[in-house]
Amino acid sequence: MTSVDLKHAQQIPAPGRSVSPLTQKIFLSLVLAVAVVGVYSPVHWQPFANYDDPDYVTDNFHVKAGLHWETVKWALTARDAANWHPVTWISHALDTSLFGLNPAGPHDVNVLLHIVNALLLFWVLQRATGFIGRSWMVAALFALHPINVETVAWIAERKNLLSMFFFLLTLAAYRWYAGKPQLSRYLVVAALFALGLMSKPQVITLPFVLLLWDYWPLGRLALRSSPFALRQNSSGKISGEKRTANSEQQPSSEKRTANREWRWLLLEKLPLLALCVMSAVFTLNAQASGGATSYYGHVLRLENALISYVRYLGKAFWPSRLALFYPYPLNPYPLWQVCGAAFILLAITVAVLLAHRHRALTVGWLWFLGTLVPMIGVVQVGTQAMADRYAYLSFVGLFIMVCWLMAELPGFSQNTAGTERLHLFPALLPAVSVVVLLALALVSFRQVGFWSDHITLWTHVLEVTNDNWVAENNLGTALLKTGRVEEAIPHFRAAMALDPTDPNSTLNIGTYEQMHRNLPAAIELYQRAAGMARNPKIRARAYNNLAYAYKESGDFADARASFQRAVTIDPEFVGAWISLGLVAQNTGNLPLAIRSYSRAMQISPSDFGYLLLAGALEASGEKTQAASVRQKALLLSNNIAAAQRHADKLLAQ
Repeated sequence: MTSVDLKHAQQIPAPGRSVSPLTQKIFLSLVLAVAVVGVYSPVHWQPFANYDDPDYVTDNFHVKAGLHWETVKWALTARDAANWHPVTWISHALDTSLFGLNPAGPHDVNVLLHIVNALLLFWVLQRATGFIGRSWMVAALFALHPINVETVAWIAERKNLLSMFFFLLTLAAYRWYAGKPQLSRYLVVAALFALGLMSKPQVITLPFVLLLWDYWPLGRLALRSSPFALRQNSSGKISGEKRTANSEQQPSSEKRTANREWRWLLLEKLPLLALCVMSAVFTLNAQASGGATSYYGHVLRLENALISYVRYLGKAFWPSRLALFYPYPLNPYPLWQVCGAAFILLAITVAVLLAHRHRALTVGWLWFLGTLVPMIGVVQVGTQAMADRYAYLSFVGLFIMVCWLMAELPGFSQNTAGTERLHLFPALLPAVSVVVLLALALVSFRQVGFWSDHITLWTHVLEVTNDNWVAENNLGTALLKTGRVEEAIPHFRAAMALDPTDPNSTLNIGTYEQMHRNLPAAIELYQRAAGMARNPKIRARAYNNLAYAYKESGDFADARASFQRAVTIDPEFVGAWISLGLVAQNTGNLPLAIRSYSRAMQISPSDFGYLLLAGALEASGEKTQAASVRQKALLLSNNIAAAQRHADKLLAQ
């Protein structure tokens, strides 16, 4: 039976059924949407996170400028945040145009995208397999599982939501193409895939998933060269009759046909693989320029990959102790843990392959393993050992496995391989499903609550993880911004003790020392942070802080040199450009001051910045240019008097 036949067979109304499949799907879709809104409604009142959100939105002047042609041009070439994802940048800029810097709008968009993704998953699976109930349950698990809270509640993870959206649209388009292969339809598949890659390159494994999709549920790969003549039945399983010995001994037309099918299905994916290569080149280049790769040795990364796979499995079935950041261990993994993880993965893989009659199990397991490969840490990006957001795509494979397996257990499945089975527990499976979904929804709602403020978020992370220097540093930062300086410093010191090579905690302790007028200690810490930092923005910030410390100590020459190093490392560091201009103007170097202010205003215009530039131009005798610049300040400002006071205050410091 072909995939099209299967679809129609599954939608034949059963005797006595009065509700049409379309009505069922509409009702179930509404239930799904309402459930997601109920779980995620608190995010509307939550703030931007103090981790990545500044890089993506609040401190990114391109995004804050809103969506216009200059933003689009920047997005297509930007390597900010160690990523190349222009669609994501455009989405954030559109948020700014619509909502300003109010986090409620971006949060609501994230929730809406998650709803759309859940509904798309339901629709795509149902159209491909013909099963309404199982497909809806997969989508419901995806919609309500607590591990996906990180993706939805974190504005910086818009890229995850967008890439999944285009991934699912590509799957839908691929089924449309497979029904009638045409170049125009294939181009739609390729275009949607390209948009997914331009949102987040985690979908780079999609050609692999499409091969699985060919195997099941589309049935494009018949595998007629196997010892069994296989065919797909109405349950999505495989049945068949044994071949004769003679047919195995001699080449057959069926074998040749199967070989042609294999070759064609592989060749069909080559243009998509070309897109993968292009995306990989752009991404690796961006990550290298952002200093986000190769933090750990090869052996540790391989061991962590094996253990992380098993940890993901554990969190799929018991989603507890979820955290925004999971650190690598300070000590090597015990050998028994590595061997145990390898054994578990191998055992499940062998069991699934032996159960080849259940194609959904094979596809689900290989989906889980394969889609995690880019994020599992073999090629290290960042310092995390694993991340909840990486499960957003990969857990769909596990959900497919569970739902199809449970539906086909004896006593639950009415028709398997063409034979009737008695409904021993007709209400048990729906009841269990409802209980599971309610439990997941409650845990997810609680998990959403941890994102209510920065202190709550990072306190929770410290409670559920061990030796977490990132959480210590970010909790200290959150306390520092609320004025709780003395409470913050122990967390910075704890972070430095756990990871002496972490530039962020070193910078923050330097800031503490500078606040307490211990300038020699601050200068030493800033120098150390600048030497350790691999991320150019962090290194530039270290030199910027160092320059301020030199300035406070009266060393204007070193202050100017440090500001210049900061803008050399990060040419779009507006604050450093303005500070360089201030130091230059205060030391009588008006040409450098004018160049610095001008560069700052090219990057991010501001009323007080234009007033500083106008003052430097007037001091150098350029009265006409100064008047023109002052006019720009007037047009930009809502309160020119306040802007002038701010400019005068900066010059006086």
